[in-house]
Amino acid sequence: MPASATSHRHRAAPRKGRFSVVALRFGRLAVAGAVTALILLAGVWASWGTAQQVMLTKGREQGTIEVTRCGARTCSGPYTPLSAGSTARARVVIEKSVAVRTGQTYTVVVKPGGTEVVRSGPAGVLYAWVPMGGALLLASVVVAGGLGRSRAGWVLAGSGVALMTAAFLAI
Repeated sequence: MPASATSHRHRAAPRKGRFSVVALRFGRLAVAGAVTALILLAGVWASWGTAQQVMLTKGREQGTIEVTRCGARTCSGPYTPLSAGSTARARVVIEKSVAVRTGQTYTVVVKPGGTEVVRSGPAGVLYAWVPMGGALLLASVVVAGGLGRSRAGWVLAGSGVALMTAAFLAI
């Protein structure tokens, strides 16, 4: 076999190897990017159900609840209206959390359809976005590890921690 044929074979092999490396790197980045996007979308989806009630209050009934009784998952009490067109109710229900205590009064927004309320104001907005804070923390690991973007990962993690800390302090 001539020397030129042998050297030609050795030149072709690295190209094939480079293509595999590039394809694997692209695949890893595509999968990690898709997982990151999915995590962040899930965080928005989980938060938006409550956040829309708290943030888009125009036309919604607003008032206060004085928590008189708490069960395993919910607390209840009388509702006093603050907005025009809102009606007083003898009993409304709010989700039980570390932020809701018997004997306390909270500003709330009534969910459409009746007797369920959510906290309003800055504390309510921050509490509604806590699932997004968790999603930011989880996505930070994928961004730093899977995408190899450690600074972006730190920014996402810092944002998640800041959001959850602010919610904790506001409540």
